[in-house]
Amino acid sequence: MRFLLSYLWPWRHLSLVMQLARREVHARYRQSWLGMVWVVLTPLLMLGVYTLVFRHVMRVRWHGVDEGNLAFALRIYAGLAVFGFFAECVNRAPNLVLEQPHLVKKVVFPLEIMPWVNAASASVGLAVSALLLLAMAVLSGHGLSITALALPLVWLPLLPLVLGLGWFLAGVGTYVRDVAQLLGMVVAALMFLSPIFFPVEALPEAVRPWLLLNPLAWVMTGTREVLLNGRWPDWQALAVLLAACTAVAAAGAAFFHKVRTGFSDVV
Repeated sequence: MRFLLSYLWPWRHLSLVMQLARREVHARYRQSWLGMVWVVLTPLLMLGVYTLVFRHVMRVRWHGVDEGNLAFALRIYAGLAVFGFFAECVNRAPNLVLEQPHLVKKVVFPLEIMPWVNAASASVGLAVSALLLLAMAVLSGHGLSITALALPLVWLPLLPLVLGLGWFLAGVGTYVRDVAQLLGMVVAALMFLSPIFFPVEALPEAVRPWLLLNPLAWVMTGTREVLLNGRWPDWQALAVLLAACTAVAAAGAAFFHKVRTGFSDVV
């Protein structure tokens, strides 16, 4: 089990992780006219479309709250920011090994860092989303409470969650190429099964515990609590969620470590 430490905390390869993540981010926008501006522009365009559809076309109001358009958009964006990071990491996970066949052949290259690289590059968008959330909270009239300082802690369980899923999906996706296509449909369904466009309180009480089995639901709700409602997160629930997501990371790392020996035969 000694390998788990190197997987969960790759301190020896941190410089390599950051170098590869930086190269990936630059490559993603290198050929575009606007470059890194798309990191900010893309979530704003998505937010505008969703706000237009749900607020003005479908006449949706946030459950139990009567607010203006910007405040409504802020509540949606609090969920979209979390989901966007999760979806970007998970959708790319099945191809993490397949996209690097030249690295698979190198015995000395630590393939286990690829989910870390994936998460690090996706965190650029998450950091931008955090800044936009804070700016929108001020502009919408909510202001910023001291509880906003807890936002990084609320988002912390996302890291072991996407790492664990990344190792598992990268391992399976290397052998079963259909995983990527199936995963796209699953993530799309998860978007509407997560409290992005509605609060958990809008659901019947009998259904709420089932929704909260989705770790994204707790993170999205916690984001709104610390940013918009001025409430500290439920520390006990946060500890339980972090422990559960860490267990997912450990299980994913163990699976990846077991199946990686056959990668060179199928890539």
